[in-house]
Amino acid sequence: MQGVVAWFVRNPVASNLLMSVMSVAGLLAFLTVHQEEFPEINTQMVNITVPYLGAAPEESEQGVCIRIEEAIEGVEGVDKIRSTATEGACTVMVELDTENADSETVNEIKSRVDGINTFPAETEKPIISKLVMTRGVVQLAIAGDTDERTLKELGKGIRDDLAQLAGISQVTLNYVRPYEISIEVSEQALRRHGITLNQVADAVRSASLDLPGGTLRTEGGEILIRTKGQAYWGDEFANVVVLTRADGTRVTLDELADIRDSFEEGDIRARFNGKPAVVVKVFQVGLEDTLAIADSVRSYVDQRRATLPQGIELTLWNDESQQLVERFSLLANNAWSGLILVALLLALFLRPRIALWVTAGVPIALLGTIAIFPYADLSMSSITVMAFILVLGILVDDAIVVGERIHAHEEMGKPRVLAAIAGTREVSVPVIFGVLTTMAAFLPLIIVPGRMADFFSAIGYVVIIALTMSLIESQLILPAHLAHRRDDRATSRVGRVWERWQRRISGSLERFAREIYLPILRHSIEWRYATAAIGTGVLILAVALIASGRTVFGFFPAVEGDRVYAQLELPQGVSIEATTAAALRIEQAAEALRVALDAELEPEGGSVVVNVLSSIGVAVEREGPSRGGGSGRSHFAEVVIELRPLVERGNISAKDVARRWRDLTGPIPDAVRLSFNADAWSAGEPINYQLAGRDVDQLREAAAALRGELSRYSGVFDLADSFRAGKQELKLTLLPEARNLGLTLNDLARQTRHAFYGIEAQRVQRGQDDVRVMVRLPESERKSIGNLEDMYIRTPSGTEVPFYSVARFELDRGFSNIRRIDGRRVVNVTADVDRSAVSPEEVNASVQRDVLPKLRQAYPGIDIGLSGEQEERARAMGGLGAAAVLALVIIYALLAIPLRSYVQPLVIMSVIPFGAVGAIVGHWVLGQSLVFFSMLGIVALSGVVVNSSLVLVDYVNRRRREGVALMEAVLESGVVRFRPILLTSATTFIGLVPLMSNATPATAFVVPMAIALGFGVLFATVITLFLVPALYNIAEDFFGWDAISQGVSDVPHSGDVQPDHASLTTPAIERR
Repeated sequence: MQGVVAWFVRNPVASNLLMSVMSVAGLLAFLTVHQEEFPEINTQMVNITVPYLGAAPEESEQGVCIRIEEAIEGVEGVDKIRSTATEGACTVMVELDTENADSETVNEIKSRVDGINTFPAETEKPIISKLVMTRGVVQLAIAGDTDERTLKELGKGIRDDLAQLAGISQVTLNYVRPYEISIEVSEQALRRHGITLNQVADAVRSASLDLPGGTLRTEGGEILIRTKGQAYWGDEFANVVVLTRADGTRVTLDELADIRDSFEEGDIRARFNGKPAVVVKVFQVGLEDTLAIADSVRSYVDQRRATLPQGIELTLWNDESQQLVERFSLLANNAWSGLILVALLLALFLRPRIALWVTAGVPIALLGTIAIFPYADLSMSSITVMAFILVLGILVDDAIVVGERIHAHEEMGKPRVLAAIAGTREVSVPVIFGVLTTMAAFLPLIIVPGRMADFFSAIGYVVIIALTMSLIESQLILPAHLAHRRDDRATSRVGRVWERWQRRISGSLERFAREIYLPILRHSIEWRYATAAIGTGVLILAVALIASGRTVFGFFPAVEGDRVYAQLELPQGVSIEATTAAALRIEQAAEALRVALDAELEPEGGSVVVNVLSSIGVAVEREGPSRGGGSGRSHFAEVVIELRPLVERGNISAKDVARRWRDLTGPIPDAVRLSFNADAWSAGEPINYQLAGRDVDQLREAAAALRGELSRYSGVFDLADSFRAGKQELKLTLLPEARNLGLTLNDLARQTRHAFYGIEAQRVQRGQDDVRVMVRLPESERKSIGNLEDMYIRTPSGTEVPFYSVARFELDRGFSNIRRIDGRRVVNVTADVDRSAVSPEEVNASVQRDVLPKLRQAYPGIDIGLSGEQEERARAMGGLGAAAVLALVIIYALLAIPLRSYVQPLVIMSVIPFGAVGAIVGHWVLGQSLVFFSMLGIVALSGVVVNSSLVLVDYVNRRRREGVALMEAVLESGVVRFRPILLTSATTFIGLVPLMSNATPATAFVVPMAIALGFGVLFATVITLFLVPALYNIAEDFFGWDAISQGVSDVPHSGDVQPDHASLTTPAIERR
């Protein structure tokens, strides 16, 4: 390493070329690396969906879900199997074990599901896919007072146009119903002609088809033979012959049936600003660039608007790219502000040219980091930019060490080239080990488990790469620049004034260290056990801040967006008209809110509420493409209002808007759930308990009891459980008389299904649409129980008997959905919390202490545990704890190896808990909750704060080796190291000040980490200056100098054991 340093110092062209390569490569990578709001998350999930059209949830569970669960049970690499049985489908989500799963696991799951041959005949082919996280970029609302078909065709055209644009691979059309051709034959017509619905379907299949007939090989060549008779549109089925009588007359389909070429039966509706609408969603997949996609879509919209029919509006909606640009801009401003503050601080204490080159090393290191992005599978995202801001103040530390050490050798009279070589060599070992300890502290961010691991790992990778680049810059580039720099002496008037100010600041700091700090330090050492007791008391007070609730601990920071969601669920089975009326009431409340906000805030350039989108009949899906279609879910509704950006709406928060919207809406009669949410991102409900068991009645009772207990807590609202009553069901059974006629239960079930659900006669491909051709009774004969009773059942002999004479039914109510985990039915009880009144942690602690034991005793067959945010928190915190222990072990090893001591690393690391104290106090002072990101910051802090404490210990060791008495060595180390410890800690804190003081939704993820790092370093520095010297003396009291300094005499001289800050104690800085 020393030879390489000398070579670069003597060859400044090489160092300049290295700097240029790092800078140019970084700029090129910045221009080409893909940009996205958040890093891609590897879901490690396999989705299995089996449509079972017309089936009730219990039928989906018994016929499909359980059989899939049994088939894939025992597959290596499968962690958990979650299944949901709903009306018309079964969905199984297989969670893979990240450690044991591989591509063969997915193949094995697919093979086992494909091998199931016991599914009901009416099920469709299973759809099996590895779940890929897609991120919405922008949506387009096509709205106007026109019919459903026109809107859908316009939407299809726009969807297809967008899919053809470069860089866009996934576009979906939402809030539309699939096309369907419905052939409806009345009971009377069937009986009049003596035919069945099945015979009508067979006639359609026989008459409507295309079939290749082979090849005719003639002397002139080959000719293909084809039968062409496939009908594609409703009117093309009219001439299908259903019945030919003995006299030769024929009955065609148009004489027998009503043929409707329309949409699938079901209720899916959407309105945009009060007009019927469909929505096109554009997604970013894989390495696609979010901003490039948004730009392409905006250009297309500008052109397409001119060609739209009159009365049709095309509006950009939910443009995530705008938020990304705003977030990048805000973070970039924070980064520049932090860098400028660091530069100004350095300029107050260092020679101007040294300060200049030390500061210049930061952007060089950052550009070098970006150059690695394409090879490390990193993107330019909000998370990586936040990581840059976090590391700003840390990057200058090793450059300060090298720069000051080089200047010290220059003051000794050495030529600049030799001074650069000697100074860099002198601190190369401590600088390298200092960087390694900081890297070790950020290691937990890479290995922490949980759904957010990809978020955390991006921060860890960026910081570690940036520290590596900073090390290269400080060892190979900075020495050459300082060796060949111009004269440092100021020649201008401004320069001379600045030098005078530097001398004044330096003198004031030296006097403070000698006259104020030194006497206090002497007393703290003389009363070292009292000092240690005070330190312990400070730790206890910090714990008390959390225990008392003054500093609230949560898992995930509340991240507001510019949209507020109102989600409504009515009892299953209600009419679409009832749901529409309820949704209209929520829309009217949104309009009243818009008027009120505009009157209060008087915004310039437009209303506070920009757009309102309501959807009815589609289950709420905040992310990913809407599935739509099918029978719909007429009891669901969602209304979304889009707000202007925060700075343009008078800084009224989205949560305040949600609260006022809730108040204006009021209660909705019979609503199962009505929630208003302003969070742009969430790890799940803050209160979420999962109840698992095999006895459905016990599950229902236990869930109701838990809801009742939760309702007693103040500040807990939006209570709900997943145990929803389903639609009413008519359960059919055969009468004994039916068996005498040869009827079976299968005959009854199939004829009833054919009449009310229908027979799928064909599926035709009409362009991109897969259109089903259904044969069934008319809608008017499927509206009441009386229609069922009046239906005729055909016996095997061909006679027809009334339904009521061979069967009976019981009216019952099933489930809206059935959820299962690992073979058992589960119910989730959830609630939200008003965090201004109570914290989720308080409620959960009370529930687990006072409520759950009683419930477990009352319902012994039910397992109750945490789910949602709390489950994720427990998993993440457990993983973080293990990772933190690993990081501390690595830091200990990295200190013990160069120090050659077992005891001294413990003295040095004693400052780590006080860094955590500073982090807690910082959150309390700024009114922020401690969240999981805060804990990550505290773990990362451990590698930063040890460096200041190491500075003191190292100097004491040096002076003791020279024969100085313990007390004198410790006091001298405190005074001499006072300035470097203060400066390096201040650069770290100052670099984070812009971020800490700008807590907005755009920075909500990383502000807790910044507070933990910034205040932790600041507080640990104060503690280091007093507690570490006291602990050093206590260690010698117990073990003696020989025990705590094993091998210290062999350590290289002049601070080589210091990983970070030795150079700040040079004569050069003392003399200024």
